[in-house]
Amino acid sequence: MGWRLIIKAGANLPEIIPGSRIENVQDYHRHRYKQGIPEGVKDLPPGVALPLESNLAYMNGVSFTKGCYIGQELTARTHHMGVIRKRLVPVQFSVPLPQESIPEGAEILTESGKAAGKFRAGGDELGIALLRLANVNEPLCLNVAGDKVKLTASIPEWWPKTASK
Repeated sequence: MGWRLIIKAGANLPEIIPGSRIENVQDYHRHRYKQGIPEGVKDLPPGVALPLESNLAYMNGVSFTKGCYIGQELTARTHHMGVIRKRLVPVQFSVPLPQESIPEGAEILTESGKAAGKFRAGGDELGIALLRLANVNEPLCLNVAGDKVKLTASIPEWWPKTASK
């Protein structure tokens, strides 16, 4: 995922991390969306987002050996049963979209009009969405201001190879 640092103005970044370069916040979010990495309450709405659907186990954000956290029983049961039907995945729109033009939680549909998931966040032509894994490889669309905008979803390369099953 790279590094995101808060450093003093004028600090020499290549001295701190050799081979690094400074990018702006928009570049960071574009990279994050391409990788399907959630961040903050917009991507992980409190009371709505589940740790396994949000890929937190893939990022070592969930422990299955240490106990006592809210939702532990459901998370452990889901993990050990091995059935996770929806996950946060990167999506790419057919055209760049105006900033904030898609409401959070907007429904993503298959070509036949069936619900496939919900949009979480994004900008320009990239974003992340909670999608049913069964629909990831299908043509998808989203209604934006009365127009259908096509989008494609993908499974990130960093996921475990058995994850897309």
